[in-house]
Amino acid sequence: MVVVCSLDSHSSDVTYLVAQFNQIITLSEKIKQDFLESSGIIVNEPEEIPVDPYTQGRVQPLQSYTTPSDFDRLKQFLTMDRKVLRFFALWENRDSLYSETRPVLLLYYLMDDTVEIREMHEPNSGRDPFPLLLRRQRVLKDYKELTDAFPSCVLEVSEQEVKEYYSPKDFKVGDTITMMGRKFLIYDCDQYTKNYYQEHLGEVPLKPVDVSDKKTADIPKEIPPYNGFGSLEDSLQNCLSLVPQPPKKDFIKILENDHKILRYEAKLDSPNPEDHGRRFILSYYLSNDMISIFEPPVRNSGIIGGKFLEKTRIPKPDGTIDNPQFYGPSDLAIGSTIEVFGHRFILTNADEYVLKFLEANAENIPLGTLNSLRQIVKDNPIQLMNSRE
Repeated sequence: MVVVCSLDSHSSDVTYLVAQFNQIITLSEKIKQDFLESSGIIVNEPEEIPVDPYTQGRVQPLQSYTTPSDFDRLKQFLTMDRKVLRFFALWENRDSLYSETRPVLLLYYLMDDTVEIREMHEPNSGRDPFPLLLRRQRVLKDYKELTDAFPSCVLEVSEQEVKEYYSPKDFKVGDTITMMGRKFLIYDCDQYTKNYYQEHLGEVPLKPVDVSDKKTADIPKEIPPYNGFGSLEDSLQNCLSLVPQPPKKDFIKILENDHKILRYEAKLDSPNPEDHGRRFILSYYLSNDMISIFEPPVRNSGIIGGKFLEKTRIPKPDGTIDNPQFYGPSDLAIGSTIEVFGHRFILTNADEYVLKFLEANAENIPLGTLNSLRQIVKDNPIQLMNSRE
């Protein structure tokens, strides 16, 4: 505000106006100050003119220019393409509940100075197989001096806020590096990375660290004893895996011996008088070494015939539960006794195919078994045309 007064200095109006506005008047001339003081008016110390907000808002800021860098990005891309520095590190997750360390792989791409962190998953770790811990990007190392109003929690920073990014000289083997708030202990690197550091960054030391855990003594796996339920092979699968798999079969043996069956006639060795005269057909399947027993129905015998034993492998009585010995063609001699789960059967006869098969494989069959079959089968072979299984 500018006040122009031409009244006499002894006028009371002038004195009143000066008394009212003496806080904002700037005296630029010594003559005015002397005149007012000679009139008895106390003049305060000179003050600066108040800033006009409108005028201040129209002031144009000074233009600033950034000198462009002479670094050739295209040359870096062409010369450093597919050249990657590989570091082996441990993510020290000390702030977690169980304070664990997890192995990771640090990849530094020389093509565009980006960093990628991959997790190294171990078998049976119980973790989801996420491929990346940090996607490929330039990792910020330091900010410029920012105001308090700058949201430092966000990751989308521009070049104006960045002071320095991570470079190869910051990755030192044997030291701990902090990226994105996580600490990584770099304990080793590959051979290409060692050669690169020796050629370009010889002053950076490489000190590999041994981070191997002390291996504890392996506890041998103990198989529990067989409880008698199901077959031995099926019960064993429950001890080998959480989800039991069917036992492996010998498919070559199955294909070569498919539909090859050795049939024997047997009688039941029982002290009960009603079991005398019962006739059974014992069938040995060469494809899977299983035995089934069938009783032909006899009219007016009082016993319902049919399937006596389903196809299964029959263990010998002299074997153990953990290491059973099963019946084979060499054990099925005429006159021998076969114990089948508490029942005793005496082999009395066989068909002609049994004799032909055993003579064709005589090198694996005892001579006593062959002689017993030759004496009985040639003279009186059993007739199996009417028997059904």
